[in-house]
Amino acid sequence: MTARDFLSIVSEINLRAKKHAIGGLAEIRKNLKGKSRLPQDIFPKSTTFAHYAFHYGGRKELQFNIGLEPDNQLRWGVAFSLETNQTLPSIDVLIPKIRLFNDFMQMYSEKYADMRVWHWCKDDRSRDYMPGPISTSLVTEGIFIFLGNHHNIDRLNYEPLLNDLDRLLPLYRYVESNGDLKPVWALGKEPFKFRPGFTPKASTAKRTRIPKEFDMNLLHNSLTEALYRRLKKEYGARNVRVEQPRGDGTSIDIVVRHGENKYWFYEIKTARSPRLCLREAIGQLLEYAFWQGAKGATRLIAVGERELDKEGREYLSELKRRFGLPFAYEQITV
Repeated sequence: MTARDFLSIVSEINLRAKKHAIGGLAEIRKNLKGKSRLPQDIFPKSTTFAHYAFHYGGRKELQFNIGLEPDNQLRWGVAFSLETNQTLPSIDVLIPKIRLFNDFMQMYSEKYADMRVWHWCKDDRSRDYMPGPISTSLVTEGIFIFLGNHHNIDRLNYEPLLNDLDRLLPLYRYVESNGDLKPVWALGKEPFKFRPGFTPKASTAKRTRIPKEFDMNLLHNSLTEALYRRLKKEYGARNVRVEQPRGDGTSIDIVVRHGENKYWFYEIKTARSPRLCLREAIGQLLEYAFWQGAKGATRLIAVGERELDKEGREYLSELKRRFGLPFAYEQITV
């Protein structure tokens, strides 16, 4: 692809963005930064180059970015560019923003489960991996960290691209407001309402640079479906809900209704160690059950692939004895 072809793509994105939420990025930055005059295009000429572009002011921010990737691919999404220059003489200004990015992804990474993360170190590109907090080992000068999607340029569809940029706006607002602007889905006050149902998700890998055996999202989907089928058989479809919304933008992996206002919460983890599954699940289950506005649960169940060992059983017994916490562990295999 020539530089002229890339500039044509940038122009088309700028034009079509006017009908999308991302088209209001200048106004968003004006309110966040107190700026009076900003370019109206997402990717103005001043920050558009032969093979990549980022939004005006993006060197010192979580930047909206598009660019050419290997194998005739176009990327789009958000990035931290940790390469220093006159505009960014030090990466210190980006470090607190990366911390905010990590906080957000810790809570809401499932919102971007269809996207991927990768990074560049000089000319070396990593494999794609699942969205989540940025490793501290990557927070160093010269690294380029990206969250988004990529697709063959010859089959480029602008609407999915712009929809992805729209979806990333809550993350941008959170990071650039120093955590003050929470996403709309986290502000809802809708109470817990149980509605049975299950919508299957992909359990096989699409074309991607992440090896199938390491794609934890696909494994999680497979385990979820297997557990749903087991619980449906045991308790009936009308009493089982997958991804039960909590009313604050998060969801519980599976909820089973046991009579009037009695619920069991299941949190599925893909770690190979039952101990790690418990470590990762218990904090979430406590929040789901006891955070303000939460629906109390009569049983909190961590789910993993491996059978719980003696030490794990003793640990759960101790939690119940000392704190009265109704924790349990179940094994599910695919």
